[in-house]
Amino acid sequence: MAYAIAVLVGYLAGCSNMAYFIARWRAVDLRDGGSGNLGASNATVLLGWKAGVLVAVHDIGKAALVVLAMKWLFPHAANVGSVAGVACVLGHIFPFYLKFRGGKGFASFLGVTLALNWKLALIVLAAVVIVTVMTDYIVCGTFTAIVAVPVYMGVATRSWLPALILAAATVVIFYKHRENIPRMLNHTELGLRSALRGENRVK
Repeated sequence: MAYAIAVLVGYLAGCSNMAYFIARWRAVDLRDGGSGNLGASNATVLLGWKAGVLVAVHDIGKAALVVLAMKWLFPHAANVGSVAGVACVLGHIFPFYLKFRGGKGFASFLGVTLALNWKLALIVLAAVVIVTVMTDYIVCGTFTAIVAVPVYMGVATRSWLPALILAAATVVIFYKHRENIPRMLNHTELGLRSALRGENRVK
């Protein structure tokens, strides 16, 4: 029962999509521009960095809160936080009321990591920033993080089961970013610097 509740609560929390709410307030459909996703990176590209930061904080926060809440409610259920966190990531990516077209899940994945191991989350965030700045592509930082977290948890801490649970989210996030790879290879992917300069932004 604890895991069923964790999945349900996690998924419903994940369905809360700040990018959609802000875009609707601005009379913009993020699904028709940029990457077509309702997440922090596309909100930054099309609506500006302030909107992107707000969306990122919301997406990180909802995932962290649901993990902590489930761990508090069910302290004896092993890995219930990881289960709830992955469900939250999937809810963000596949919200039922938006025809299962949400964001790409990275910010929520970071929120899950923050709640499970805040020290690891800070290290991963620093690595994401460094990799993103060096490559100019946000997706490179994303790939670094979603691979590093389950690998670290499995190898360094011997927490193999939560590592495998998180790896499920890694696979889905990779799938959602599959179109970014050929764009990077063709140099048609919008870079971080271009996004911050406001190129492709909705007026």
